[in-house]
Amino acid sequence: MTTLIASDRITLHQGEALGVLGTLPDSSIDTILTDPPYSSGGMTLSARQADPAQKYQQSGAKRRYPAMLGDNRDQRSFTLWASLWLAECWRIARDGARLMVFSDWRQLPAMTDAVQAAGWMWRGILTWHKPSARPVLGDFKRDAEFIITGSKGKPLTHTRRCLPGVYRHNVNSNRKVHLTEKPVPLLTDLLEVTQPECSVLDPFAGSGSTGVACLQTGRSFIGIELSPEYAAIAAQRLRETIVT
Repeated sequence: MTTLIASDRITLHQGEALGVLGTLPDSSIDTILTDPPYSSGGMTLSARQADPAQKYQQSGAKRRYPAMLGDNRDQRSFTLWASLWLAECWRIARDGARLMVFSDWRQLPAMTDAVQAAGWMWRGILTWHKPSARPVLGDFKRDAEFIITGSKGKPLTHTRRCLPGVYRHNVNSNRKVHLTEKPVPLLTDLLEVTQPECSVLDPFAGSGSTGVACLQTGRSFIGIELSPEYAAIAAQRLRETIVT
């Protein structure tokens, strides 16, 4: 494990998620918001184990990204692996903490099983509608991803607003720096269910978008990223956000 940033509001580790999570203290985090590798992107095992740049990009795309690590597990190992890191997150979370985990439609059954196996109370599924998703000739457009929500016991309530179950945000392909990067405005919307000054853990920080959303909304952030290239990108983004 290498710690790239360590301050009162933000910590960023480069290392393997399970190993780093094991070093964090019990009952120390208010929220887990994360976008783990889906190990998805195909109907068959060989398709799912293909290079993520082929699975998650349109053919002929000219943009190149650093390699995504840990995105080629088969179905059984994916469910077991997710159960392990979600159980560590449950240990680290305070009572009443919120859990929000991104998934696509293929991994929804596996991830909802893993959430419950790890001890979390499954509370529902939110929809991220992506208007910019590519159409499918002769079939339904796959223009949604999902956020599985849960809590450690009874969730703490921090807002009087009735929040929506569907969020609509475009992906700006020209500006994103990670192959599967989530829009910061979407992450900001999701954080509205949490306490304004809470601590947020992201075990799969990618290019640091969750951390950017936390800094912009007055929350503290702990991120973990396996890829040295993406960890460096995340560190740079977070430092720039602190400055601005």
